[in-house]
Amino acid sequence: MRVLVVDGEPRTAVLLRRGLTEEGYVVDLAATGPEAVWRAREVPYDLIVLDVLLRGYDGFEVCRRLRAAGCWPPVLVLSARNEISDRVRGLDAGADDYLAKPFSFAELYARLRALARRGAHARPSLMAVGDLRLDPASRRAWRGGTELRLSPKEFALLELFLRHPGEVLTRTLILEHVWDFPCDGVSNVVDQYVAYLRRKIDRAGQASHLETVRGAGYRLLNPTPVTSG
Repeated sequence: MRVLVVDGEPRTAVLLRRGLTEEGYVVDLAATGPEAVWRAREVPYDLIVLDVLLRGYDGFEVCRRLRAAGCWPPVLVLSARNEISDRVRGLDAGADDYLAKPFSFAELYARLRALARRGAHARPSLMAVGDLRLDPASRRAWRGGTELRLSPKEFALLELFLRHPGEVLTRTLILEHVWDFPCDGVSNVVDQYVAYLRRKIDRAGQASHLETVRGAGYRLLNPTPVTSG
């Protein structure tokens, strides 16, 4: 999942990026209010972590501008201000959650997982296509009654496909959401990991869940069993 961290304090921003990256998120940074609005309107982020004290305009104004522009990724506000009036102000500006500083990373991760389940629109806690299921909160996945043993990148790749069932996802989009680098026209890391994932989720006698769309990318399907006769 791709997260925008907006914090005007460089040390805090780097600390947040390190912690979130270790949890498997792809993280971009913005240091000012105008930069945050520009980035959030240009990139379809899955989550935004937003500090209040920013140059240009504060986090509350950033949130108001994004919502006014029809930009609705879940927003978690971080602030040293812990007064009820500040929390109310943040929520009224369009934020989805508010976490006071100092905070524990364990609580931050839990709140982000909860927001990710809700997303820009209501999302089920358990994602499923056919008998392929994934729980973002516990980071577990199953095919039928069998739990899948997935690496962090395989899990992130499967989660991305399950969030967009039936849609063609380009290699560039996959790279930007699962890895933190753009497509250079040479890297075949997406093809390699799709192959790894296929070996873990597909079954003999059934069509593959992951369809290769020539010249475009990949699409998650709901395959039906192949019957004889």
